[in-house]
Order: sequence, then C-alpha cells, then structure tokens
Amino acid sequence: MRRLVAPESVAVVGVSERPNAFGSRTVANLKAFDGRLYQINAKHAELAGQPCYPTVADLPETPDCVVIATPREAVEPVVRECAAKGVGAVLVLAAGFAETGKPEHVAHQRRLVEIARGANMRLVGPNTIGLVNYARGAGLTFSAMPERRPLAPHAIGIVSQSGSLGFSLAQGIERGVSVSHVLTAGNSCDVDVADYVAYLAQDPHCRAIACLFEGMADPGRMLRAAALAWEADKPLVLYKIATGQEGARAALSHTGSLAGSDAAYAAGFARAGVIQVDKLEALVEAAAFFAKAGAPRAQGVAVIATSGGATIIAADKAEAHGVALPQPGPEAAAVLAAQVPEYGSTRNPCDVTAQVIGSADSLAACAGALLADPLYGVMVTSHAYAYDSATVRLPVFSRAAAANAKLVCNVWAPEWLGGPGARETESDPHLALFHSMDRCFAAIAAWHRRDALRRAGPTAEGRISDPAAKERMATLLAQTGGSSLTEREAKGVMAHYGIPVVEDRPVGSAAEARGAAKALGFPVVLKGESPDILHKTEAGLVKLNVASAAEVERAYAEILAAVDAMTPRPNFRGVVVQPMVPRGVEVMVGARHDAQFGPLIVVGLGGVLVEILRDTALALAPVGRAEAEAMLRDLKGAALLDGFRGAPAVDVSRLAEIVCRFSELAADADDVVAEMEINPLICTADRIVAADALIVKGGPR
Repeated sequence: MRRLVAPESVAVVGVSERPNAFGSRTVANLKAFDGRLYQINAKHAELAGQPCYPTVADLPETPDCVVIATPREAVEPVVRECAAKGVGAVLVLAAGFAETGKPEHVAHQRRLVEIARGANMRLVGPNTIGLVNYARGAGLTFSAMPERRPLAPHAIGIVSQSGSLGFSLAQGIERGVSVSHVLTAGNSCDVDVADYVAYLAQDPHCRAIACLFEGMADPGRMLRAAALAWEADKPLVLYKIATGQEGARAALSHTGSLAGSDAAYAAGFARAGVIQVDKLEALVEAAAFFAKAGAPRAQGVAVIATSGGATIIAADKAEAHGVALPQPGPEAAAVLAAQVPEYGSTRNPCDVTAQVIGSADSLAACAGALLADPLYGVMVTSHAYAYDSATVRLPVFSRAAAANAKLVCNVWAPEWLGGPGARETESDPHLALFHSMDRCFAAIAAWHRRDALRRAGPTAEGRISDPAAKERMATLLAQTGGSSLTEREAKGVMAHYGIPVVEDRPVGSAAEARGAAKALGFPVVLKGESPDILHKTEAGLVKLNVASAAEVERAYAEILAAVDAMTPRPNFRGVVVQPMVPRGVEVMVGARHDAQFGPLIVVGLGGVLVEILRDTALALAPVGRAEAEAMLRDLKGAALLDGFRGAPAVDVSRLAEIVCRFSELAADADDVVAEMEINPLICTADRIVAADALIVKGGPR
C-alpha cells in the first residue's frame, strides 16, 4: 500500500499529445510530485519536453506505481507487463469492466485481479478516478483537483468508494480544510476502502479519516481497518450510503424486520469506535472537528454569542443531543457579570450582545473566563454575519482557546457560505467550523461518546452461561423435526442458558387442562402448540387471563376449533397451560443470522408492538453485561425500566444479564439457527420471565 499511496516513482501509460486525454491530465496533476515520473507512449520519444518510453519493460527502474490510462482493450497486456516488471501497484482508469454486469467484462476484471495477486501487486479500479497524496504532491488522477497546499497537523484523509463524491469532498481544501489524502476505489476489485482506512491509520500526515462508505461483501475487513484506526487513536468518521432495505427477505419474526443490514453495519461500527454521521454534509466538518479536538477535558459546553436567538437554538440542540450546558463557576460568573450589559445574559448559554463589537477586550475576557472554567471542555459560538466586523473576533476566540488547550466551534449562520471568516475558521487549529447548530452538537455528543469508550478500555468480561449449554442446545435442535421449534421446545433450549422461562404444563384434554390450571393457580394462559404456526395469537391459539374452570374448558375447545378450521391442517401437538404472568414492562429480545456479520442481537420495548414503536438497539452477538445494559439504556423508553410515574423499577442489571445469556445462545447457535426471539420478556420489580419464545432453524453456513 505504501508503494501505491506514497510512491517514490510513478509511470503513466497512455500519455498523449492531446492535453485532455486521461494520461495527459494525470501527468499534469503530477507536476508537484516530489518523486520520479516516467511517461510511456511507444509513438513518441518525448511529450511536453519530457522523454517517453515505449513500454513498462523499457523503464530504467521498476516504478512503485503505474497509472494505466489506456482504453479497456489495452489494459490487460499492460497489467501483465507491470507484473513481470515487479511494479508495486497499478491504477486502472478505464471503465467498462464488472460494473457493466456483462459476463465477458466481469471475467476480464477477474483476470486482472488474478494477474496482480499472482505478482503481489496491488490494483486500484478499474473504473477509478484515482487518488491524491498531498503530502507527496502525487495526483494519481485525471480529475480536476484542488492545488497542493501546506499540510496542517490537523489534516484529514478522505476515503471514498465513489470517486466523484470523494473528489467533491476534497474541495473543502478551497475553503481552508487541510486534506492529506483523497483515496477512491472504483470497482474495488482488489484495493478497497478498508485497505485505504488501514493505510491512513498508520500515516503520520493524517490526523482523522473521513470515509464515504457504501458496503462490502466482507464487512469484517472494514471493522478490522476501523480497529487499526482505533489503536492509533485516529478518529474514523463515516457516512454510509445505500441504506435502503429494498429486496430484503420477508421476516419471520419482529427481529428479522428490525435487524436490517444497515442496522448491522451501525452496530459493528459502534463497537469499533467509528463516528457515524447521517448526512454527507456532516462528513468533512465532523472529521475536521475531530482532527483538531483531541480528548475532551470536561463534558460541559460553554455557549457564547452576540445573538440571543442563536443561544436559544444552541440550548435546543444541546438538549436534543444530550449535551450538558452547566452554569459557569464563580470565577467565570464574576467576569461575565462585570463585562456583559444588563440587557444581555451571563448564564450559559451566554448572550454577550452586540456590545462586544466595539470591545475586543470585553469579548476576550468573557471567552477566556469561560474557556478557563474547568466545567467546560469546548466552547460554541455563532458567526452571525460574514463581514469583517465578525471576522475580527475569530483571533480573539483562537487565542483564548489556545491559552486553555481547548477548541471553539464556530457555527456559521450567514447564507453567504464562503464569506469572510469561513476560511479563517477552517484554517485555524483552535477553531472548528460547522454549518448548522444541530451538526455541531451532534459532533460534540459523538466526541463525548468516543472519549467514554476510550476511557472504558477493553472489557475482560467472560462467558456467563454454562459452557456445556452449547452441546445440549445442539442436541435439542437435532431432535426436533421441521424448520421451527414449538414455544415449549424453544424455551427448553433457552432454559439451558439460564434464561428464566414461564412454566409449561402440556395437556391432552379439557379435564387435564382444568387440573393443570388448578395446580398453577388462576388466572392462566392456554396456548395451542404447533411448530408450523409461528404467530399463535393471530391464529387464535392463545387465550389469556383464563380465570375459572369453565373458562378453561371454553378456551380449550376454541383452540381445537381454530386448529380444525385451518387448511392445510398444521402439525398440532396439543395445548399448553401456563400461569398468567402479572403485567410488567414488556421487552423483546431477538437474534438473527446476518449473511455478512453473523449473529445480531436486538432488544426493544413494546412486546408485540415493538415493530410499531421501533424503539430498539442492536449489537453484534455475543454482548457482555456492560454492553447489554448500555443497549437497554439507549432505548428511547428506557425511563420505563426505572419506574415511570411511580411504577416499581425493573432490575436492569438482571435484565442485562438475561440479554447477555441470550446473546451467547445466539452466538453458539449461529450455524443452525436463522432467527430466535423472546417476545415478550415480562419485567417487574422482583421477576423477569420469558412468556413466549421462537426459534427458527437454518441450515449450516
């Protein structure tokens, strides 16, 4: 990868006397390259005053990298020449390969990969715009690109599966963003975004990575690359596109519909410490913020502005993202009281009013006092106007930030997006530019989460369920026929993992049902048992709150009648009587096998309403107790677990343990189970029990 991204020597095949040809444009983009450049064209002895060589084999040295700017038909012979010469990497600019979907072009691309891998040579593309390494002045691309500028210590690297969008993001350079690399992948037949992220994790010129990501056949590679960035303490900010679920298989359970591939990616990235943004517009500004920010020295945020409206918006967005705006300590409060006029506000958010326009010393005193306050790790201000009267305030904020080793986020309010003050903010190492208050506080919240994850360090949690449970689970699954287990069989599997399940009494007659109900104590639940019916309630096979012997007989008869009316008749195993579990908070815990990520675990509130409420959290299985509890706490309705409106609180620690045990079952059963679910898990102050369960088998993978 070094010979590709930071080459000492580059050859361009396909240079031409035509200045707009891809080869000629690539050579022009290499004018600042600090290595050795060779032109290859068999028809010319020289072009643009520089010598040309007939072939790669004729070069006086083996180049690190060769850019192939020929038509598609000429690419393969050149790749073979490069392989024979020992070239480190090739970039194929030509299109018309696997992206066409035509078998002959797919096979053509496959041959290129085989040639490259046989020679231990990396290959970018085909159908790639290329890459730029601004540290080396290496513009290995035919695309228009921003001119090289001196790199700042807070430079970001841009990685993109889309070449066009990657280079459009790089135009942040024109407004002052420091960019070390622009790395695009094209068809990703060999080098892909994971390779680029892994490379930048080790590159000293790049402080943070901005990645535009679509998806991968093996997402584990991307997670391993993210792990390298994490180990290097290099923030990886990612925007994932292609998030739709069109074409997804029909779900057999709530879990199947809730645990889509995009949710799986989000779970994997969260575990790897990746900062995900939800808008393309947020990608570069968030990466630039993380490149400058370092680790937060406090969780509080100070807000200062000359606009009362801007401070209100800041307070709104801070609350929306869970960011604390504590009131200043005594020393800072005293400075504010002395400097801010009575028609302003000395509280946080602080409205210093337009009075500061005429007094840079006053603004410096206020900003310095707040940034010196140990309650605050960062300051947010609003850039009201793109005029010099506002721009002159930026050095005041910068000096105060530098003096306190903190950062000031400058939220750009004017519609003149590139007006005075924008470049000054972007290029200042102590200021971060945002174009919306919402994205500013989203980035600060992500900054705090990342810091908490780093401070927590790796967990040493071990397995909590019985190791022998895996073998017993496999035996039980092998003994069951069909593609699904009955509820009773599913709960039997889960009980081996220490998951509390409601008691079952199978009965073969109304008289037996009456006896079971009397033994369990009224009220009870009657359920029809069939591995063919996954959703028993909708089929009329569940009778709740059965409160007397007469009601038991009636419920039993109604279940049998419902089964008799079914066409074709299901595999009916009889009726089960269960105690009626008292009302409580209903939690769904589910798992499914994902073709790319393996077992996924989902928790959500709402029981059978979970798909409507969509209040869920997802993670890769297995999860430890701490991660399980964090998933529960991340639910929007988590307050229900703590005893909402006087209700008794649920034992969240015990609930997290059950989720953990369930996730270990999901991991153990991943080769033989497609989906499984507890819905609901009924939680009260002194009891948590699985009232219903589902396991759908799947073939070995």
